Amino acid sequence: MYLVADNPSLELGVAAPANFSRWKDFPVSQLSHHGQQCCDIARHWFRGMDFAQLNGSDAMSGPRWIRQKFDWGPSKWPLHWCEALEADAVDCGAHAALAQEAFEARGVTTYRAQIVQSYGGTAVDQWRRRWGNDDVSDHWLGEGFIYHEANAVEVGGQQVKLWDGSSGCWLNPAHTKGYGSVIAIRIWTPDGGGLSFRWGDHQLPSCCWQETGV
Repeated sequence: MYLVADNPSLELGVAAPANFSRWKDFPVSQLSHHGQQCCDIARHWFRGMDFAQLNGSDAMSGPRWIRQKFDWGPSKWPLHWCEALEADAVDCGAHAALAQEAFEARGVTTYRAQIVQSYGGTAVDQWRRRWGNDDVSDHWLGEGFIYHEANAVEVGGQQVKLWDGSSGCWLNPAHTKGYGSVIAIRIWTPDGGGLSFRWGDHQLPSCCWQETGV
């Protein structure tokens, strides 16, 4: 996922707790394109593979094959299409970017989502060592919290489901406390705001962070 970007500052929908306000201005990760055939071929291959894996199933189905092909792990950014598809493992930003491509190719209305999850202790220590061993920044790790990227898929009536490509599953909107819980979300929309979504019982105005629970 990106380290920095020249994006307009978008404030939190509520007061930003100090333990995750460091991520309030993060942009979503985007795969880069060399402007050459290498990335064109990679992108076309990816779309074709998703079509084949879907095999006539519901277009809203989560693209689990992506997680099966690409393990979750450190990625160095910028990350180009041709590089991502040659990797054995990619981080959550790449997983979300790939899932977005798949959903859009299927004609599904999907938005990029940023989340903050509650994690701590041994897990964070292990992840910090793993990212350090690969000489990749661990800026997504905080003290008891982590930054993560996902996809918000419209299912009707501005209701969304959140797809976690790194885990290959849909996130549970009731899981807002305890280990691995989602405590804050921001859904990006092209208009820069003005829309509002529902994820379970949570009302989520677009393009601003909203807490779900602590």
